[in-house]
Amino acid sequence: MAYSIDNLIVDMDALVTGALSPSVLVGTAAGLLERLVADPAHLPERFHVPGERQGKPSHSTFLLHSAPSEWSITAVVWGAGDFAPPHDHRTWGLFGVIENQIEETRFRRLDDGSDPTRARIERTREHIIKPGSVSMLVPGSDDIHAMNNPSGRPTVEIHIYGRDLKGLERSRFDPETDQVFPFTTERYDNDEALA
Repeated sequence: MAYSIDNLIVDMDALVTGALSPSVLVGTAAGLLERLVADPAHLPERFHVPGERQGKPSHSTFLLHSAPSEWSITAVVWGAGDFAPPHDHRTWGLFGVIENQIEETRFRRLDDGSDPTRARIERTREHIIKPGSVSMLVPGSDDIHAMNNPSGRPTVEIHIYGRDLKGLERSRFDPETDQVFPFTTERYDNDEALA
């Protein structure tokens, strides 16, 4: 029997109420997300289209589910050549690729975080996430990454986070200058449809 987004919502609701540590929770949720991204037909076609900003392909983020406990599911589409510099999430998370692939570079923070405007980060690993594969994010130990779609076609992903990222204060990092730039996700690309 096919595993749908509705099945994922039911199973995730049970997981997040189980008082699991973030690492155990994402490890368990990874198996659920793998089942979902194995079949691209579960995501409607309208969530496979990247946006455009300033005449260039850009990623789009569509809210698929936001639970009262604040965890969320989004569809993210990276346009051809789209890139996101190193950034954090401030919550547990995971994402799985449905179509194409994405290059993910992970970083670790070397300083103690006492200066909110500066951070020393170092690259720890790079890997390519292919269709049907999942990558996990654990706050405080392994949740800083950069994303890159160097291909000529969109990459489609499903993301699950322990909080709704809209309005959540997060940070972008410049590994060359050690500067930290605060940012928030201000809207989803389907906000009007949700209203």
